[in-house]
Amino acid sequence: MKLFHEHNAEVDVVLVWWGIMSATLGIFLKNLVPDVQIHIFERRDAVGYESSDALNNAGTGHSALCELNYTPIKDGKVDVSKPDKIIEMFEQSKQFWSYLVEHKYFPHGNDFINWVPHMSLVFGTEDVDFLKKRHEAMTKNPLFAEMVYTEDKELLHKRFPLMMKWRDPDQLVAATRSERGTDVNFGQLTRDMFDYLNDDPDVHIHKHQEIVDLQRHADHTHRELTVKDLSWAGKQTRKVTAAYVFLGSGGMAIPLLAKSGIPQGKNYAGFPVDGQRLICNNPDIVDQHHGKVYGKAGVGAPPMSVPHLDTRVIDGRRSLLFGPYAGFTTKFLKAGHWSDMFRAINIHNIWPLIQVGLKNRPLTKYLIWQILQKKDDRMASLREYFPEAKDEDRYREHAGKRVQIIKNDPKKWWVLQFWTEVVVSDDRSLSALLWASPGASTSVSIILELLKTSFPEQMESQDRKEKIEKMIPSYGKSLRDDPQLAAHISEHTNKVLWLSKAEFEKKIVGSYE
Repeated sequence: MKLFHEHNAEVDVVLVWWGIMSATLGIFLKNLVPDVQIHIFERRDAVGYESSDALNNAGTGHSALCELNYTPIKDGKVDVSKPDKIIEMFEQSKQFWSYLVEHKYFPHGNDFINWVPHMSLVFGTEDVDFLKKRHEAMTKNPLFAEMVYTEDKELLHKRFPLMMKWRDPDQLVAATRSERGTDVNFGQLTRDMFDYLNDDPDVHIHKHQEIVDLQRHADHTHRELTVKDLSWAGKQTRKVTAAYVFLGSGGMAIPLLAKSGIPQGKNYAGFPVDGQRLICNNPDIVDQHHGKVYGKAGVGAPPMSVPHLDTRVIDGRRSLLFGPYAGFTTKFLKAGHWSDMFRAINIHNIWPLIQVGLKNRPLTKYLIWQILQKKDDRMASLREYFPEAKDEDRYREHAGKRVQIIKNDPKKWWVLQFWTEVVVSDDRSLSALLWASPGASTSVSIILELLKTSFPEQMESQDRKEKIEKMIPSYGKSLRDDPQLAAHISEHTNKVLWLSKAEFEKKIVGSYE
């Protein structure tokens, strides 16, 4: 059964922008419907250089192992429902990536992913008590069972030499550590996937092309896009009709949704936030730290403010990143325009945008404080985690833009979202992803859910289920409920992706404890 050719459209599928979500959807479509014709449009001249690029995200491979903001206290107990969901999703991503590596989709093999332990580190009686309860609650799930909790100062100094040196010996400190952790170069992964797609004669990739309008076609069977060619001085435009359109452009999907005319497009607004990090490439320092270490956000601080000191492996080179530092911006993308935020405002979302800003005063105060911070202030934040940090060993780097989604919730009116939203038109000819953390790490599960929502009848076919199960053995199953299957899959993916300490040391010089 074909998905697209029953429509009288110029092309079958249009994917808007070259990010990891579009790449993932493109590969699924080519596996499930090999003869599908795909056209991909991007404003820039290269793949994956916005949110997907290595330095534009934390690269954590978010699996809820160390992110303390994923486990809030509810009714006096640590709520682990979000980690339970996220780790299953990340395991699906690893299975899919290992399938692509094993079947030679990528010229660089598994270089995009590395073994990096995930750890949480907290200070003081209240946070230590929280971490202990978190560990007890999470390790009931077999997928978190190997996570280790400790307050042992000798072990902490061994695990966190940079973070424990010169620290007050009487200070109460606790940590958890998981060996399942990873560091993922999502930029390289995205480029590898697009390189594969570009080799297919039915996939056409267009650069310097911006979608400026998106309407329902006059015959109501497909979508009509207005595409501006940015490579010409005159910036000529043309029309493209497609049976199915996917907006994988994060916050930039908001103005296109509004223009599409679908009712769901009126339900969203966007508030952009600028991201920055401090980076250290001094090998004498970098070699002393190996891990993703997440702390706890301050009282009243928003989830995006969770501090972390990360080992990053980008193009075979290790660095240390500390952040995040945020600020206000009106751009939806690094290569965006200062008017992005204003052009996304319309009569449906202007008042809710103001209301959400007033209601979320901690976020407003946090952004103002971050904007006013000087270098000394940023270094002071770093020294809370790394007491010996020196100014000359670090430089500041702008990370990707984050557009916090504001959604019309019937129960709560308008609310600020910190999760990925999947938007599908009633006729299922248009889909969009408005995504935030954990985003790229859970891209495979998100795209599978999008496919089921956009093509429910076709995705129920037995042959397509079997194809997906070959790529993702846990598809339709719960790894939590089947520890034997979880162990078997984990052993296989770790072998294919070289996710072990021993294999990491073959790729990167140095050994770590």
